[in-house]
Amino acid sequence: MPDDVVLPIPNLALPQNVFILSKPSLSHLQEDARKELAAGIQADQMAPYYRIVTGAGALPLDQSLLDSLEAANKDELEKLEHRLEEAKKTEGESDIADALQARANYLTKIGDKDKAIEAQKLALEKTAGMGSRIDIVLTLVRIGFFFGDFDMIKKHLGEAEELVEKGGDWDRRNRLKVYRGLHFLSTRQFKRGGELLLDALSTFTATELVPYNDFVAYTIIANALTLTRVDLKKKLLGAPEVTQVLPELPTLADLMKNLYDSHYDKFFLALATLEQTHLIPSRILSPHTRFYVREMRILAYNQLLESYRSLTLDSLARSFGVSVDFVDNELSRFIASGRLHCTIDKVNGVVETTRPPLKNQQYETVIRQGDALLNSVQRLSKVLY
Repeated sequence: MPDDVVLPIPNLALPQNVFILSKPSLSHLQEDARKELAAGIQADQMAPYYRIVTGAGALPLDQSLLDSLEAANKDELEKLEHRLEEAKKTEGESDIADALQARANYLTKIGDKDKAIEAQKLALEKTAGMGSRIDIVLTLVRIGFFFGDFDMIKKHLGEAEELVEKGGDWDRRNRLKVYRGLHFLSTRQFKRGGELLLDALSTFTATELVPYNDFVAYTIIANALTLTRVDLKKKLLGAPEVTQVLPELPTLADLMKNLYDSHYDKFFLALATLEQTHLIPSRILSPHTRFYVREMRILAYNQLLESYRSLTLDSLARSFGVSVDFVDNELSRFIASGRLHCTIDKVNGVVETTRPPLKNQQYETVIRQGDALLNSVQRLSKVLY
């Protein structure tokens, strides 16, 4: 196998199917998910993973299928063990490392978590090349993604970063950005994740982790929330890597374009559609759906309010295509939590912005942070002297 070929193992589409099957609210997607899950398990002969998904109730247990999968696994592992023994007897260290890697990759492919991790770590110990070592560690990261093991993901991402700094090539550095970016998204760090995904947009090669269109979708979702309006136009709406796939991602195209063009009623519709089609059904993004939708609404409200000193509740409601009561209740909640800088004059039906000038804001920030720093210095001086 060429050094630059990265095997797409384990198949990360399968846990996404299991996720869909675990959610009653996604019943409209479950028939296809069930078929894809069953087909993927059979294609990769995943007896250990089949035991897991049938035990969780995602698929019904077919004992004859399980027996055939286990027989295939046993036969292949015996061949791999024989290859390893022959390498130990007659070949050099590199051949032994290759045999160990082949065995580890097969265990990874069939979804045997514990044995795969053990085998990959053993292969890592025996592998000399820096590029191959990075690939093994990234495989361990994918195993973590496959089984939803965040501690494992974090640990091996740290190892991969250390190896890349010691001697990773251009391709592996860029692939690592995608791995880290996806991890940040899964832990609700949209700004950090979005920056990494955007940086890898023009050099994306990590198809073993995520398909290209899904990668672009993640990039748009993360950065639509965190980029300024100017950068949204420059880095996403104007990026050829994005525009070429937007026809296949119409909801995301509507979301970005209407946010940038200030068509807030259409933006709200696109956001509601995005919630149902990209956020709730996503194993990575589903836990953050309410947070994301709330933050995007706040972003849109702020974008509109920045342009006016005051607006009537009625015109604000019309801009967003919602009722006056909805806007009143939502703005009140966001104002109370300090997320919107405005006041509502309910008697006159007017929303007035109270955002201080930028220089005043900066001055207040300096004063506040300066006071905190002085207090810290005073406490430290008492300890030292």
